[in-house]
Amino acid sequence: MADRNSHGTMTKDNHAALWHGRFSEGPDAAAVEFETSIRVDERMALDDIQGSKAHAAMLCRQKIISEKENSEIQKGLASIEEDLKSGSLAVDYSAEDIHSFIEATLTDRIGESGRKLHTGRSRNDQIALDERLYLRRVIPELQRQLASLIKTLASIASEHRFSLLTGYTHMQRAQPGTLAQHLCSWAWMLVRDYKRLTDSLGRIGLSPLGSGALAGSDLPLDREYVAELLGFDGVTENSLDSVADRDYCIEFVSDFSLIQMHLSRMCEEIVYWSSSEFGFVELSEKWSTGSSIMPQKKNPDFAELIRGRTGRVYGDLINLLTMMKALPMSYDRDMQEDKAPLFDALDCVQGNIIVFEAMISSA
Repeated sequence: MADRNSHGTMTKDNHAALWHGRFSEGPDAAAVEFETSIRVDERMALDDIQGSKAHAAMLCRQKIISEKENSEIQKGLASIEEDLKSGSLAVDYSAEDIHSFIEATLTDRIGESGRKLHTGRSRNDQIALDERLYLRRVIPELQRQLASLIKTLASIASEHRFSLLTGYTHMQRAQPGTLAQHLCSWAWMLVRDYKRLTDSLGRIGLSPLGSGALAGSDLPLDREYVAELLGFDGVTENSLDSVADRDYCIEFVSDFSLIQMHLSRMCEEIVYWSSSEFGFVELSEKWSTGSSIMPQKKNPDFAELIRGRTGRVYGDLINLLTMMKALPMSYDRDMQEDKAPLFDALDCVQGNIIVFEAMISSA
């Protein structure tokens, strides 16, 4: 997303790109297809609507738009939200991004008032807000999944407090221990992962909205009021940093990478524990596969797949670090590429946690 006019100038065509104002000729179709991000960022639709509702309420409070216009905007956004949730409204993939789609749909529904929603904000600060809102919404669910896995491991451990298990160092037999001790060592790794996510959530507790393209707006915006409506602790202090910051994406994907690394270590042990040479555990047939030519085999494929997907999550982290490593201040279009690795790493880790818990519960 390129720099946008913080006064919200739009073209007559509701579905034209928000940045199209100074252009007399539209971009080539292939260029449009190349630059659009809506197939990635559509998952933030509800977060974009939430931020837009607060922004409109603030504009009304500051008498930048009328109460009638605010009422129309609020009702229009609520109807879009309801229709998206019910499935009666499909995302238009010809739109440039989710912000453009929602604002265009709003204008289609309520007319001229819909155009005023973009007043006083840029898509640069809008996306920084949407990502924070999205992460505040989804990370607690990831933490719930981690807590469930921790509870499962602790439950299995409680049943095996006296089940002896060989302890290893350097993969050589070392000292005797118990299965409970070993499972709890896994659980404590996940406890630290849970806490890291909480720490990361604390660092996205400030609202960037009102930063504009990079230098704020000359309109009498009330950033603190928007932050209060959205449940933030306050507002970011530097507008340049606010739109250029993607530290939080990198930090969360780093957290995801640590979770994935821990899952991979657990799966590595499941793989050799379930082998004939070790014979420490037998996986359920529901969470094993066979061989096309060796019917005697029961392979720990799901543990291997979780282990194998570690490189994918690490790759997402390297993707983000490399994307940001040489960017000048403040916003650069490279930063549009932040969402794909963020979402991919999150989806991968969440899926792996669910599968690992089901697999370990059946062993």
